[in-house]
Amino acid sequence: MSTLLEIRNLVKNFPVGEGLFGAKSEIQAVQGVSFAINKGETLGLVGESGCGKTTLGRCLLRLIEPTSGQVFYDGTDVTALTPGDLKAFRRRMQIIFQDPFSSLNPRMTIGKIIEEPLIIHRMHGDAAGRRKRVAELMELVGLNPSTMLRYPHEFSGGQRQRIGIARALAVEPEFLVCDEPVSALDVSIQAQIVNLLMDLQKSLGLTYLFISHDLRVVEHISHRVAVMYLGKVVESASSQSLYSRPQHPYTQALLSAVPNPDPSVKKHRIVLEGDLPSPSAPPTGCHFHPRCFLREERCQKEEPELKSLEADSQHCVSCLVVK
Repeated sequence: MSTLLEIRNLVKNFPVGEGLFGAKSEIQAVQGVSFAINKGETLGLVGESGCGKTTLGRCLLRLIEPTSGQVFYDGTDVTALTPGDLKAFRRRMQIIFQDPFSSLNPRMTIGKIIEEPLIIHRMHGDAAGRRKRVAELMELVGLNPSTMLRYPHEFSGGQRQRIGIARALAVEPEFLVCDEPVSALDVSIQAQIVNLLMDLQKSLGLTYLFISHDLRVVEHISHRVAVMYLGKVVESASSQSLYSRPQHPYTQALLSAVPNPDPSVKKHRIVLEGDLPSPSAPPTGCHFHPRCFLREERCQKEEPELKSLEADSQHCVSCLVVK
């Protein structure tokens, strides 16, 4: 499989004003993240709220400008593109937002919402051609084209998310950032949307970055998974390897909290100490050491690198204790 997207040492800091004695403070949302996504695959990105998942996804598309680092898409450095080049390039990369209601303009019919990207990128000719394309997109995501004159508030949450997916697909992208696309939906509707995304991936050859805090959904849709903690990737592996043999203590704690539908299966629940540290003042050494049940004295001073395991070169862990 060939690499479609690669990020190298991506950093994003947000200034938060001045602190004591005029010292400037900043939130270190993403700290030197590197990974690659192959064509046609789904990389799941998981972690607690506030770990930097959404910020990372938006930096890839330059909806947020990264502080430093590079994003290579099919060999092109996205971070070096001019605004004019970036507009044309965005046809290839789109995003599905978390909230299917606030991401849709309530004053526009859903037909106009889906048509808008076609107008911006001057696709499918005249108004008649665009209407035909809108109808095709609505059918593709399971919506009745006869409803294109209705407004977003007339649809359910799941239907609104289908509208958002149709809008993202309008410009025929190759890569989609799915930013927690099912977290605002009922469980039964979540399954429908996830299955729709998987079907679209097969039929259109799409590549996904699937951001979520729901580990069960990520296991179902992802080929590979990366786990973030406080702005850094602490573990990455194939979905099967990570769920069956989690190595990082943080990943082990996350998976121990996932409910098991079989009540006869007893799981050892790992309860982490303390709260998530502030990203404006992360701990020294390993960021996870204040809450880690495997910590050693050196973890307070030495910062671990994301390295391959000796037994599995495709399974990478950022931990001084795990080999």
